[in-house]
Amino acid sequence: QVQLVESGGGSVQPGGSLRLSCVISGDTSGRTCFRWSRQAPGKEREAVASHYTTSNSSEYADSVKGRFDISRDNAKNTLTLQMNSLKAEDTAMYYCAACRYCSGRFCNGGDWGQGTQVTVSS
Repeated sequence: QVQLVESGGGSVQPGGSLRLSCVISGDTSGRTCFRWSRQAPGKEREAVASHYTTSNSSEYADSVKGRFDISRDNAKNTLTLQMNSLKAEDTAMYYCAACRYCSGRFCNGGDWGQGTQVTVSS
């Protein structure tokens, strides 16, 4: 089992930046996909950013492309989401996950954190 704990959420103004961190513990050797997802009230869950360990590549949702950056630090056992140029539409609960496989918006064989709230407002 893998445990994940998110932190770094908060309230910021539009155009601001925020850095989310996810501390990961447990055996992640079988996890090929580390993901940040978000869900706003009344909205569908959205996979914001995914990092694939086998290819050392990342992909982003169109809504955040160019503004967000996902990174993984093995030494610190953390997954980070750097969010820049934040918009009101970015307001959501953000979750990190360690998945065996990511397929579309699904995290297969994964574990999730409890989430951290991000609120972007004037």
